[in-house]
Amino acid sequence: RLRALNRLQVILQHLKMSKQTDSTAEVLLEKKGGAGIITLNRPKALNALNLPMIQQIYPQIKTWEQDPETYLIIIKGAGGKAFCAGGDIRVLTEAGKVGDKLSQDFFRGEYRLNNAIGTCKKPYVALIDGITMGGGVGVSVHGHFRVATEKTLFAMPETAIGLFPDVGGGYFLPRLSGKIGYYLALTGARLKGRDVLKAGIATHFVESEKLPALEKDLIALKSPSKEKIADLLNSYHNKCTIDQEKEFVLDEHMEKINSLFSANSMEEIVKKLKQDGSPFAMKQLETINKMSPTSLKLTLRQLRDGASMSLQEVLRMEYRLSQACMKGHDFYEGVRAVLIDKDQSPKWKPAALEEVSDEFVDNCFKPLGNDDLKL
Repeated sequence: RLRALNRLQVILQHLKMSKQTDSTAEVLLEKKGGAGIITLNRPKALNALNLPMIQQIYPQIKTWEQDPETYLIIIKGAGGKAFCAGGDIRVLTEAGKVGDKLSQDFFRGEYRLNNAIGTCKKPYVALIDGITMGGGVGVSVHGHFRVATEKTLFAMPETAIGLFPDVGGGYFLPRLSGKIGYYLALTGARLKGRDVLKAGIATHFVESEKLPALEKDLIALKSPSKEKIADLLNSYHNKCTIDQEKEFVLDEHMEKINSLFSANSMEEIVKKLKQDGSPFAMKQLETINKMSPTSLKLTLRQLRDGASMSLQEVLRMEYRLSQACMKGHDFYEGVRAVLIDKDQSPKWKPAALEEVSDEFVDNCFKPLGNDDLKL
């Protein structure tokens, strides 16, 4: 009888899986060979993450992590254009405006998912083909392996919409070499293709059209160790010659980035950029002047503090910041200007860095008591 019961459980599990491979589902969860495969399946929305998707992925990762028959987890995006362009910001804006619980639940769920990926005991392989921004970085960068392609476009553009580079940005950005992470976080600068690897965000670089073959080979591995998976990824990586000779796009600016973005305050960074006066510095100044002054100050402190914190401490800190932003003005104004009306001219409040007081910034980082993020 026990065997019959076990068989029934296996069948039910299988039905549950096949139900979720319904091609209209927003996220597909499949088991192929020894691999659990997550496909973000909202190609029209560039696979942007919403709460229902997060709520499906999180328990599935936890289940696969415990399953002795699952040896690795692969995450990818459908549609060929994006891996994941970020979180579903519009829905959040609507919710936040009316004080809906979604503005807490979304961030709580998303950061718990980021932590599950960062602590996952099974090798986790993210195929970051196409646009990978914000929330898409969160579901890839904390895993063991991140495979970029010539189509990868990376950015953390949150300061332009009155937010901050969350999803554990305070953890991984300050750990990139030199001050690259500070530069990317404050300016929202984009990196393409092999540069995503050179910046230390991706671990491997493979031709986009080779990904199906790579996935097949990953699935075919027999009870693989992390080393075996790394060997397979390395063999694909070493065969890829696209842009092999190209210099890292930030190479010529690294000295400037390291000196200009090492200042202790936003005001000081701006002052250094003005004093430098080079075309590169002026371009960064122009960009920074368009960003939310509040976001810039929160972000600089987030990265400086996060540099010496664990991922869990960072996510707890970022949850506090997310709730401060939901209660503020700039997030709604930024989303309006960039995503809704698209007039690209947000009216930030306060409008100048000098008007964002240290006291205000301190308040955004304060613990939330019972409402703090529990991991």
